[in-house]
Amino acid sequence: MRQILIAGAFALAFALFGTKVLIRILAARGYGQIIRDDGPSTHKTKHGTPTMGGIIFILAAIFGYLMAHLISGTPTTASALLVIGLVVGLGFVGFLDDWLKVSRQNSRGLKGRYKLLAQASLAGVFGYAGLQFADQYKLTPISQYLSTVKETSIYLGTGLVIAFVILMVMSASNGVNLTDGLDGLATGATIMTFLAFVLIGVWEFGQSCSIDAITTANCYQVRDPLDLAVLAAAFAGGCTGFLWWNTAPAKIIMGDTGSLALGAAIAGFATTLRVELLLIPLGGLFVIVTMSVVIQTLYFKLSGGKRVFRMAPLHHHFELKGWAEITVVIRFWIIAGLCVAGGLGLFYAQWVAK
Repeated sequence: MRQILIAGAFALAFALFGTKVLIRILAARGYGQIIRDDGPSTHKTKHGTPTMGGIIFILAAIFGYLMAHLISGTPTTASALLVIGLVVGLGFVGFLDDWLKVSRQNSRGLKGRYKLLAQASLAGVFGYAGLQFADQYKLTPISQYLSTVKETSIYLGTGLVIAFVILMVMSASNGVNLTDGLDGLATGATIMTFLAFVLIGVWEFGQSCSIDAITTANCYQVRDPLDLAVLAAAFAGGCTGFLWWNTAPAKIIMGDTGSLALGAAIAGFATTLRVELLLIPLGGLFVIVTMSVVIQTLYFKLSGGKRVFRMAPLHHHFELKGWAEITVVIRFWIIAGLCVAGGLGLFYAQWVAK
């Protein structure tokens, strides 16, 4: 628990003060957000707001995590380092996308097919590497078995595991990316999700099959649950410090650098903590927003140009209905909180049902 508090506190402080410095650097170089012409008219004022802010909470999370280990004198673990690697990799893909937008001064960044290919490739490497690095209990960071709210007896095998990991990472990263359309919306929602992973990691560690030779059917066989909780706390702290500056009216925007990285982190935690399908309720807001885009696109094609929503993603629909941006954000945060609570409820319900 001490490591969790240290990681969160250092990441929070790093992001809180570091973001102010980053804003000055980005503003001085003219690295501002490019706003789409077809978006809500109220967003025109956001043009030029410093972007690529995801850099700071990625660095803050890594800093907080490493400081927790330096102060406690404990070694880092393979599971956490793999998640960090995935986050940095997708964050770099997002950075390239942001960089192309600001350098070209238009909203077209990295071509979609290249972005998706990069996401899939990095996720595939993460999935394969996660099946290596077995510990003394022969547990690897990622399991060969399907997990719902807990690891099941359904064997997938290497190929299916990697394919499933690719699907999870791409879905989560693009889901967060679609949700990041209003000041603070995606940041606040991901903080709740990271806090849920902290609780899950702590609980799995306390009920680990490897502690005190526990062999009950209800114990958890997860390689590094406590260290993953430490890393999740670092991400929660980093995002909280960033949110101070990202809340409306935002002084900085996370950009694809941040949204792709956050989605990667969420998928990485769900995979390594063996709660893969719990990713759906824990990231419920991202699922809802993504589905709004899917529904809008399919209906538009099938109906010959008609729309279900005034605009997709869903948060823009409510903006065009006259809701103030801050109203949309807070109400969507409430939805995100309810989804996270439901996911934690499912996780605990599985335990007490045994």
